[in-house]
Amino acid sequence: VQLQASGGGLVQAGGSLMLSCAASGMFFSSHIMGWFRQAPGKEREFVAAVKRSEKYADSVKGRFTISRDDAKNTVFLQMNSLKPEDTAVYYCAAARIRSVYYVVPLESTEYDYWGQGTQVTVSS
Repeated sequence: VQLQASGGGLVQAGGSLMLSCAASGMFFSSHIMGWFRQAPGKEREFVAAVKRSEKYADSVKGRFTISRDDAKNTVFLQMNSLKPEDTAVYYCAAARIRSVYYVVPLESTEYDYWGQGTQVTVSS
């Protein structure tokens, strides 16, 4: 399994970026796809996840939008109104769906596969 994240960069506060994560080697539609981020000196934190519906961290709700294209095995994270506190390495992750009664996981330990990360830097 390989998850390849891209789209990070340097942007001014208030700007936008779109991250993409292309998956290979797995049955994409059988996985919940998520984004996490890790700032220097901080723990990795949940940002957003999507299967049939989306879930967001409170800190990004209303500014970030997660989406997926199962035909292209790709998950996206559209980030608008970026703030300096959004600066972090962003990771995409995949969690296998183990039950029809699945709950979208919020903990990094519940994800099975990880991408290499892409740096997002928001200047003030």
